[in-house]
Amino acid sequence: MGVPLVYRSTSLDPFENLALERVLADALRPDEALLYLWRNARTVVLGRNQNAWAECAVEALEADGGHLARRPSGGGAVFHDVGNLNFTFASSVDDYSLERNLEVVRSAVAGFGIDARLSGRNDVTVDGMKFSGNAFFRSRGVQVHHGTLMVDVDTSLLGRYLNPDVRKLQAHGVASVRSRVVNLASLNARITIDALSEALCDAFAKSRGAAARPFPSARLEEDALQDACAHFASWEWRFGSARPFTDVVEGRFSWGGVEFRLNVVRGSIESADVVSDALDAAYVEQLARSVCGIPYLPAAWREALAAVEAADGDQALMRADCERLLSGA
Repeated sequence: MGVPLVYRSTSLDPFENLALERVLADALRPDEALLYLWRNARTVVLGRNQNAWAECAVEALEADGGHLARRPSGGGAVFHDVGNLNFTFASSVDDYSLERNLEVVRSAVAGFGIDARLSGRNDVTVDGMKFSGNAFFRSRGVQVHHGTLMVDVDTSLLGRYLNPDVRKLQAHGVASVRSRVVNLASLNARITIDALSEALCDAFAKSRGAAARPFPSARLEEDALQDACAHFASWEWRFGSARPFTDVVEGRFSWGGVEFRLNVVRGSIESADVVSDALDAAYVEQLARSVCGIPYLPAAWREALAAVEAADGDQALMRADCERLLSGA
């Protein structure tokens, strides 16, 4: 079995931590196995094939100083804060064993009296409540298995950021499945981030039959790390990689009814069709045209609509109503 190596990130930046995961995996040698431990400040992390807007209240998250990130593995959206401990196992494909990795997690929490069970294909639960989700990807011949461990997550924020009201969003991709969740610290007050980190390192070393050593940081190339960080932070990766989708938004006002059909490609509104019984049909069409070619974000819509000149009070009212409608206000 591969020589066990451990790397603990001191960063709370999700883009830096995802970049570290990739660079660590790429620097791993065939005769080594890695346990990488990391935490993110307020972040929603999407699976590779998910639609950001179908899964996350993006504007609310970013207004609160949070981040929307996308990982290279599949699965559903998850919320991270500093009360969540993320783990990553990486090894050569020949040395990879999902059962061994999950036994490390099970053994670590068992030391605190937690009887954990594998549920479905990628969740770990206690008494039917989920505290860990897992996902997988492969990079340059290295198999990567990463997951979450809810220690003391602010669960009140799950409903604020995850699974928002998506109106009539017609999206293709992987939808998250919501589960009942539980914080490990609520089951045993001795479970802290530090204590669980130590337990994971001990269980990892035991699973490999050798003392774990720190990953040699000298192998991490700064240029590669910066490039990976820029990739994970980019609009193109986080939003532009979403599959094309359509958002249908409709409302009725004193001046008439209106329905906008926003066709979104690579994170931007490619076209906007409108149906309306408003008397000023030309102005409604002008409003629809104004949002074409801009990012699919309410702040961008508001700016585009505000730039459309209103000839009189009636048009100003139409513009204001459409702005509130498209922004979800």
